[in-house]
Amino acid sequence: MDANSNPRMTRQNLLIDADDTLWENNIYFEHAIANFISFLEHKELTPDEVRSVIYRVEHENIKINGYGIASFSKALVRTFEELSVEPITPALHETVNGFARTIAERPIEFIPGVEDTLQYLHSRHRLLLVTKGNFEEQSAKVTRSGLEKYFESIEVVAEKDTPTYRQLGTKYDLVAAQTWMIGNSPKSDINPALEAGFNAAFVPHANTWKLEHCELAEAQPPQVLMMLNGFSQLRDRF
Repeated sequence: MDANSNPRMTRQNLLIDADDTLWENNIYFEHAIANFISFLEHKELTPDEVRSVIYRVEHENIKINGYGIASFSKALVRTFEELSVEPITPALHETVNGFARTIAERPIEFIPGVEDTLQYLHSRHRLLLVTKGNFEEQSAKVTRSGLEKYFESIEVVAEKDTPTYRQLGTKYDLVAAQTWMIGNSPKSDINPALEAGFNAAFVPHANTWKLEHCELAEAQPPQVLMMLNGFSQLRDRF
């Protein structure tokens, strides 16, 4: 790797994911799902089987309502309507919606080493935060995190797919060889960024959302796919 491509020796464009890369996110949804399953107390389906129904409904619901807490809440209500033997009353709807509302009340919990690492990277490279979901919801989390100061720009997109990354490349005049997508999701962070011609750095998270799971794509030389053990390891690579 020569001086023009060595990310420690040249200024890079670092596109950084937010949920489950900078701060915890999916664990709160999993807590809500666990509470929902306990409340439902299904007599025939196991908790794992109920969870599978929720994931199916979420997948279907995303196409209509997108991502975020409101969409998740609708998925829980729809699952309850599908599985419950009880009449669906307004009070039951309110209880089910309450499981999702608890997520919004959670404080920001950073992944270890995040702020120190961002401070280091900010001094050396160009940082763009790229997160998907509901615009108001994601923007509010960024503001509450206090991390906005490290980023040149905040991009909240409806979906992280190959066309989105190509659009970002055009918008910010990104040179592909010096551009990296950093995140925990093979489906949204790594694979489409590689397909768009960028490099990528995979930072796995033990509780990545099931709907973000898929096989990692292979980088096509001269592209590079970094495999990291944690976010703070970026300081050793950039």
